[in-house]
Amino acid sequence: MMPSLVRACLNARKSVGGRCAVSLLVATALGGCMTIGPDYKRPAVVLPTTWRTTVADAADLANTAWWKAFGDADLNQLIEDALAGNRDLHVAVARIEEYAARLQVSKAQGKPQIGYGANGERGRFSEEQPSLRPYQTTVEYNNFTVGLTASWEIDLWGRVKRSNEAALAKLMSSQASQRAVMLTVVSSVASGYLQLLGLDRQLQIVDETLKNRRDALSLLEAKRGGGSATLLQVQQAKAAVQDVIAERPDIERRIAQAENSLSTLLGRNPGPIRRGTLERLHMPKVPAGVPSDVLSRRPDVMEAEQNLIAANANIGVAKSQYFPTISITSALGLASDDLQWLLARTARTGDFTRGFVGTLFSAGRIEGDVREAEALRKQMAERYLQAVQSGLQEVDDALIYRNKAGEQEVAVSDRVKTLQDVTRLSRLRYEGGMATYLDVLDAERRVYAAQTQQSQSQRDEMLALVSVYKAMGGGWMVEQNKTRETKVAALAAAAASAAASTAAPQDKQAP
Repeated sequence: MMPSLVRACLNARKSVGGRCAVSLLVATALGGCMTIGPDYKRPAVVLPTTWRTTVADAADLANTAWWKAFGDADLNQLIEDALAGNRDLHVAVARIEEYAARLQVSKAQGKPQIGYGANGERGRFSEEQPSLRPYQTTVEYNNFTVGLTASWEIDLWGRVKRSNEAALAKLMSSQASQRAVMLTVVSSVASGYLQLLGLDRQLQIVDETLKNRRDALSLLEAKRGGGSATLLQVQQAKAAVQDVIAERPDIERRIAQAENSLSTLLGRNPGPIRRGTLERLHMPKVPAGVPSDVLSRRPDVMEAEQNLIAANANIGVAKSQYFPTISITSALGLASDDLQWLLARTARTGDFTRGFVGTLFSAGRIEGDVREAEALRKQMAERYLQAVQSGLQEVDDALIYRNKAGEQEVAVSDRVKTLQDVTRLSRLRYEGGMATYLDVLDAERRVYAAQTQQSQSQRDEMLALVSVYKAMGGGWMVEQNKTRETKVAALAAAAASAAASTAAPQDKQAP
């Protein structure tokens, strides 16, 4: 079919009808064009049927705004602010716009390109070089032209199609990358917020312990004044107070740093963060999901697959260099040496060109391009499989973390209750003269350490749940993008309306 098509193109008449016939003939043949390069097939992935750790009564919340299940309005607002103001998200959105523009450019390759031009020239020949001057022309001359040009590369081998396929895959990869950034931002804000609440709880425990020890010190000083306590006991109580005081500055420093980290995630300058308390948070349910969900939920896996699709399509782009490029170019215009005759019928010019260009010898360049594209595809295939395995590992690790953190929190809570009983009994024994004050201080120190560990366990249990949601991915990012786009459009409309209302009085005053 192809030789006959080329022969028909070369034998077409130079008349307008002939040009139309050539164009029509080539366009008709496009339906039978071949596409060079392999079609994409997803690599085979061996997935486990279940996770190693199972959770009873799990709810499928990964596709919803899961952070709202904590029941904290301050956390909800912080995440909303982060989705609107985070700098990394702004970069990711701009990157999507970049690849959308690249796709637009790629699609334009397979369509006719139309241009225009105009030129005005005045020149003079040297009278001392008569041999260079055309016969019967004056020394001075004018040249005026105006016209239209059109060109079209016929995608007979599918080069443009494969280029479009690669550009679309890159666009989808950038969208998945933006969702990966969004997932990281949301989980980082939630984790940072929980860590901040945990530090607040530690500071609260310090203040409560400090108050109790100061009360005990005051009591001992009063007893010493009455002769029922020794100076050694007073100094021991004072040292216990100073131990707690020494811990406070470090916790305050960590709180300020945690606030600054959250402010950066929100796209703000460093500053305080409005927040609730750790005790007021609700414990959300664990999201359900089977291992195959990793392929459809996690944006990093989707990004890796789209990169693989793009690399696969680029093999066809590279192989298309073995085949000739067929193009149609035409130009219509007007030309005259006198501007007053430029629009005359006799000033019309025209040109119609059919191009058939190929490479006979490239010294291995094309072969190298193909080998490079095939090697890149192998790399992307391995990275896709690696992303799947990493996703499976992260989900399994997160589920184990969540399960064991819950067990630890229960054990630590029981230990706090037991040590509080030990402290109460130690005080009774001390007041009855059956124990020393050191026994009381030792019991109080153990309670203080256990309470600190309990607050960390409560925080870690919730952090583990955040890690599960992060590892699972989820479809909530699509809805968040829609919400964000709606807000951006509303803000743009409001700004345009405000600008119009501001400019209206000025227009009325204009003469």
